[in-house]
Amino acid sequence: MSSLPSPSPEARTHSDQLCSLIHLEIERHGGWITFSRFMEMALYSPGMGYYSASTRKFGAAGDFVTAPEISSLFGRALARQLIQIMAHSTPHIIELGAGSGKLAVDILRELERQDNLPERYDILEVSADLRDRQRLLLQKHLPHLLDRVHWLDAMPDSISGVLIANEVLDALPVDLVLWTDAQPLERGVASAEKGFAWQERLPESSTLSEITRKINMPEGALSEVSLAVRGLISSLSERLHQGVLLFIDYGFGASEYYHPQRIQGTLMCHYRHHAHGDPFFLPGLQDITSHVDFTAVAETAIDSGLSLYGYTTQAHFLINVGIADLLAEVDPKNSCDYLPLSAQLQTLTSPAEMGELFKFIAVGRCVDAHLCGFSSGDKSRTL
Repeated sequence: MSSLPSPSPEARTHSDQLCSLIHLEIERHGGWITFSRFMEMALYSPGMGYYSASTRKFGAAGDFVTAPEISSLFGRALARQLIQIMAHSTPHIIELGAGSGKLAVDILRELERQDNLPERYDILEVSADLRDRQRLLLQKHLPHLLDRVHWLDAMPDSISGVLIANEVLDALPVDLVLWTDAQPLERGVASAEKGFAWQERLPESSTLSEITRKINMPEGALSEVSLAVRGLISSLSERLHQGVLLFIDYGFGASEYYHPQRIQGTLMCHYRHHAHGDPFFLPGLQDITSHVDFTAVAETAIDSGLSLYGYTTQAHFLINVGIADLLAEVDPKNSCDYLPLSAQLQTLTSPAEMGELFKFIAVGRCVDAHLCGFSSGDKSRTL
């Protein structure tokens, strides 16, 4: 794609090597693989996938900017909700996919300020490179708290306290479905002379077939179904003894996600701050994401025995937990500090920015409290 920045020769070689692995996988499976398998390899192949290789992903030098990178107000406000959850469960936090480590730093700094530090702050991170960056950032800013932070190689069998996942679900593999006049077909990936090509077949998975039969979309519509999201929520739900699973991501409820007018789906790629729709462009060098179907998250959790504690927009959640109070702690006359923070708060909460598209959803077990982040603006009824 000529409009996108060109990679370095080393980066292109890296992508070419990953493409060769994917072509081999396609050959081994009779000339066709599901898109979810392609996406899994492009993002998570050991040492080569986008999230497994040593390339900068977050911030101005990366491919996208997340809320914790935009402002420390995000993590500080979130910490207020974590205090309430830990008080009604266990003083233990697990962060799933901690990115640069910025969110962990901001949360721990605010919890220390509030004299509510957890006994443990665990991070489950698949990327060795990101683990190193997280450790260095925590060592730089909070060296005295490093003994509370632990990196996990696998999810523990039992979870108590609170698990947070910021922009994790959107990066899980999805299957692509094309609705035809006869029946829904699964859009997969085949090898082509110059890379990869789309090819439709009947769905391989009976679960995918069952889900798509319940979705009413017009002929020619293309959208995503994430069995991986359902699998992760089910697995975490089985492990949760007492506490809350808190997910933050962009997406919709099913009625909006599979709206007859949204016929091209939500699949999107991010490469050096450029968004585009070609997942075959430089595999391993770009992020591939899909919006989250929050109805699927809630239904899977409930089917696994959890309760839905709340679902709302990022704007409502952050305002409910008092992000404006954090800004008010800064003297408006101190324009050097106040004006940047004010602009950051606007980015986090404005409907035109992140405020409406991003959602917070909380599911859990044995927590007898009305979570403060959902005290107003709860949209659970829309799921």
